[in-house]
Amino acid sequence: MIPVTLAQLAQDCMGDLGGHAEALVTDISTDTRSLSGGELFVAIRGERVDGASLAGQAIRAGAVGVLTSDPETAVASGAPADRLVVVPDVVQALGAVARGNLKRARSYGNPDLTVVAVTGSVGKTTTKDLLAAILAERGSIIAPPGSFNNEIGLPMTVLRADANTATLVLEMGADHIGNIEYLTSIASPDVAAVLIVARAHLGEFGGIENVARAKSEIIVGSRPGAIAVLNADDARVTAMRSLATGPVVTFSAVGNADVFASDITTDAAGHASFVLHHGQESLPVTLQLVGVHHVSNALAAASVAIALGTSLRHVAGVLSSSGPASPHRMDVRVVDGVTIIDDSYNANPDSMRAGLAGLGHVGLGHRKIAVLGEMLELGDASAAEHAALASVAKEAGVDILVCVGSGTRALSASAIAEGLNVINAENPDSALVVLSKTLEPGDAVLVKGSNGSGVWRIADALNGKGK
Repeated sequence: MIPVTLAQLAQDCMGDLGGHAEALVTDISTDTRSLSGGELFVAIRGERVDGASLAGQAIRAGAVGVLTSDPETAVASGAPADRLVVVPDVVQALGAVARGNLKRARSYGNPDLTVVAVTGSVGKTTTKDLLAAILAERGSIIAPPGSFNNEIGLPMTVLRADANTATLVLEMGADHIGNIEYLTSIASPDVAAVLIVARAHLGEFGGIENVARAKSEIIVGSRPGAIAVLNADDARVTAMRSLATGPVVTFSAVGNADVFASDITTDAAGHASFVLHHGQESLPVTLQLVGVHHVSNALAAASVAIALGTSLRHVAGVLSSSGPASPHRMDVRVVDGVTIIDDSYNANPDSMRAGLAGLGHVGLGHRKIAVLGEMLELGDASAAEHAALASVAKEAGVDILVCVGSGTRALSASAIAEGLNVINAENPDSALVVLSKTLEPGDAVLVKGSNGSGVWRIADALNGKGK
């Protein structure tokens, strides 16, 4: 963050400040446990804790001020009234503060500052992680840990940018039309990449065309003349070309694009190798990520980097040496002789298919166990989409299917009809009991489901991280 006075920060978010106008804010925090002095504490009302009730604790821990929409609770907690920046909506104000920080970074920070934003129904985090690794050669780089891609996570990432930042890599997620439009209003991209329009959040969007409309907001919300990086293998993404106001770079896993792959193969461990092409140049790449679907993510990252002037040799080298950087995303480990594929961060029909295909590769020659939680936010399509996975699991050679939670009943019934060995578990804890009696050295197990299904707890436990 570029340090600013409390008065300037209040002006950024049009908040009411009681006093201490010249106090210097050097950082932003939403967690009192991270305070060390000089921060503005953002008092967000969460599901379990009201941030305003922690305002006094934040001031005592060294915060110079508190951003709140509930001054009465904040004062009652022990925070001085003259340390409060009072706003109608804390989350909206956080976005405004981030917007102000980026504006200052663009105005008098690093002249090379470039904002790169990635969206898509699948692959955002992996592509972001690859970009962070490739673009580090440009200088100081900021990229979020995990998936900080919503109205709180993205501003918190933008607020990490300072006067030295050369590259700011952002994820932009959406479960409603207008989400990405809002995120681009905070950080309008210089380069925007759209990976794929898939069947995620269908229950919220109401259909695949609305998913495409939502993803296109990243192109519409980019800076004038911005570079658009588009997946030529997805017709809905390719159609966004007409919205771009600057250069368009396309990528493809099957050819016929500005950046493309050929000769794709997959080894026994599920690592994809291919030849990376751009113009007259081509170089071999072997990914350290598990799953052939990561070829498209790698091509997206390569396209962004090449558009920013990075050499193909550097791109190919980094792609060939970068493993998983964010948790619960096709992270493959062997624990007590069991190969664990942890892809439990989230799930939709397309990523479920990719995860099961990965299990098929990694588990070749071994007993294959799929532990699947519910795919959330699919609306009326939920039962059909879950049921459709049974044939995918059978094709992948799954020996035992553990269905976790009541939301997987359609999958369970369809899998039984397909002749699969199915075990139903009421919740993640029940699934762990089943697995403790089932897993044997030499097994390969995939753990995948939407974050809200809680199956990530299963993966953590299997990896020795506790329940």
